[in-house]
Amino acid sequence: MEIHQTETNNKKLLTWFKSSITAKFVITGALTLLLMIPLSLIQDLIKERETRQQDVVSELNDKWGNEILLYGPILKVPYKTYQESVIFNEVTQQTEKKQSTQLKYAYFFPKTLDINADVKTTLKKRNNYETTVFAADIATSGSFEIPDFSSKSIAAEDIVWEKATLEIKTTNLKGLKSEVKLNLNGNTYNFETKANGNSQLDALESSFIALEDLPNTTTRSFDFKLAYNGSKSIRFIPIGKLTNVQMTSDWKHPKHTGSFITQSKRTTENGGFEANWKLLHTNRSFSQQYFRVLPNLNQYAFGTDFIIPLDEYQQSERAAKYGFLVIGLTFLVFFLIQTLSKISIHPFQYLMIGIALIMFYTLLISISEHSSFFKAYLIAGTAVIVMITLYSKSILKNLKFPVLIGTTLTALYSFIFVIIQMENYALLVGSIGLFIILGIVMYVSRKIDWGFDSAQPVVG
Repeated sequence: MEIHQTETNNKKLLTWFKSSITAKFVITGALTLLLMIPLSLIQDLIKERETRQQDVVSELNDKWGNEILLYGPILKVPYKTYQESVIFNEVTQQTEKKQSTQLKYAYFFPKTLDINADVKTTLKKRNNYETTVFAADIATSGSFEIPDFSSKSIAAEDIVWEKATLEIKTTNLKGLKSEVKLNLNGNTYNFETKANGNSQLDALESSFIALEDLPNTTTRSFDFKLAYNGSKSIRFIPIGKLTNVQMTSDWKHPKHTGSFITQSKRTTENGGFEANWKLLHTNRSFSQQYFRVLPNLNQYAFGTDFIIPLDEYQQSERAAKYGFLVIGLTFLVFFLIQTLSKISIHPFQYLMIGIALIMFYTLLISISEHSSFFKAYLIAGTAVIVMITLYSKSILKNLKFPVLIGTTLTALYSFIFVIIQMENYALLVGSIGLFIILGIVMYVSRKIDWGFDSAQPVVG
């Protein structure tokens, strides 16, 4: 009798489980969470491929030329300092004073500094990976005023003018494609590489400046040109009392960065940009001259990053972040159709649909490595939508619901594509879209009875 009662209760429990909306919803939710495991593996795959891309890009950039940080010229003038020491003379048994002379260096920045940078960009590819590199022609001109040694009480006779030089600080010496020559007061001075010591920047130093070219009695003008192969960015440090920088390029996606904003910028006819910076010495918190040690001024750099705003891996990663939303909403559509139409859908069929949705991301990554992201997204999305629509036709036994599912998936994938293309308005558009989707789901599900129906088991 007890065995028969147990079997009866089990049958009632199974009947309730098959017909209960709540039970079906729980199973659908559990399958959605289960599919997060392969989705997380897909996200790991995207990161792995992106890391590989970054390694290849770094190798390409290193061979072509890395980022550029440039400032100079700097007038470097040695001066004498004296130090007295007391020594004991063992012969006379008396102490004696001895004076030693040491050379220290004073550094003076230009009075005016005008920089004109013309940058031409090129896409470099290796296998499935690409990076942006550029060739930059940088023309610099300006003037030096008479150095002021009075603030340190340095006597005129202690200034070693005949050993004064000029220095240019820069990165990416490998990318330099021209000899470094500077015209000062009508005469040309060559530069040689100098050991950078602990500095992050390399130094180029000129030969000794002729006395007649020095700004020791009057202002002297200078100009020089540099040609670089570089990548990633170009930045400058505003060491002039008045610094003017103009940069033009054919790159369509500039990102102006650093401690100072552009004075003006505009888009050129070829889709590139023209940007201008104008800075006074009062706009920054460092001096026009330094004695003994030249500080690290990298924090004051400004310029432009030449970046690809969203490459295929970044876009694929952003698309995968919406994977939970796609799977959850697709299952929700099937669940609502199943509930409202009383058509039975087996958990295995939900699983097949979920795996098809996961396959979208593997198709997207693999195709985008050989084509544009848009084409990859279109091909992968179309393939998955057609597959799920045809599969749902065999499940739902009519044409109306499969068309609804195909239309819903098309709208959902289109919505996600729009979001991942945006940068500034992605959160706003995504929030509005999700709010509308929530409203539609609430409206469609408003008449569903979530309580236990008549088939619920009675144990006793």
